[in-house]
Amino acid sequence: MPPKRKPARRTTAAKGRKPAARKHPASRVKVPRSGPLHAQIGARMVLFAVSKLDQHDDTVLSRKNAAILKLTHEGCPTCKGNGQIYTKDKKTGAFTGAKRCPAKPTKQRVSKWAVYKASRFGADKSTGLLGWACPCGKKEKPRYRDAKAATAGLRTHERQKHGGNSVGGAWYAQANEAAKQAADPQPEAMPSKVVTDSGMTDDQWIKQNKFMPVGKAIAAGRCWKCSGHGKIHAAFGNEQLLVVCPECKGSGEPATVAA
Repeated sequence: MPPKRKPARRTTAAKGRKPAARKHPASRVKVPRSGPLHAQIGARMVLFAVSKLDQHDDTVLSRKNAAILKLTHEGCPTCKGNGQIYTKDKKTGAFTGAKRCPAKPTKQRVSKWAVYKASRFGADKSTGLLGWACPCGKKEKPRYRDAKAATAGLRTHERQKHGGNSVGGAWYAQANEAAKQAADPQPEAMPSKVVTDSGMTDDQWIKQNKFMPVGKAIAAGRCWKCSGHGKIHAAFGNEQLLVVCPECKGSGEPATVAA
């Protein structure tokens, strides 16, 4: 009679177990607390370089994704070739959201070389990306793919520098010239004028400019060049000039592109 076979032991799968989080490569670098000073400085330099390289890789990936949208929507009348449509508050001029262009792409496929060129070279390599600015003056250039990621970067800054309290920062977008004019058409600038009866010296005339830091002006919803005043006091050739801001055309409101 053949021997009886024992049934295989059943094991229940572990519930609620989450995969272990992968550590960042920079966490492997240990800064020695004792020993030669040059060893401590070298370890800190390696840690700084590794963190910057990781951030650069994320930025390049965001540029490539934005370049694909721009190339596939080239000549699109809806988004003006930007691939995204930005909305902003009519009163403050601050951005309120961004959404992908609902129109059908003008191109179904683009070459890898075209994506590489658009994401690596030229003034438009950051077009379609988002950045953030804080009223404290801290500003990060456009490198985020969407508003959620840009807001997360702003919240990280607030936790590190402001104790986690919101101080009124905002994110901003970089768009191409066609999308800028379509989203926010600016009136023609008034001509600058010469003031001959101010009764001030040239230094006193120029000191009337009350400029804000670029990051603070963006976060406050003002033009970054004139800080919302719409005009700039200048002196040239023994003449005192009242120059209309060339960025906002005298309106004092922020433009679509404020990089």
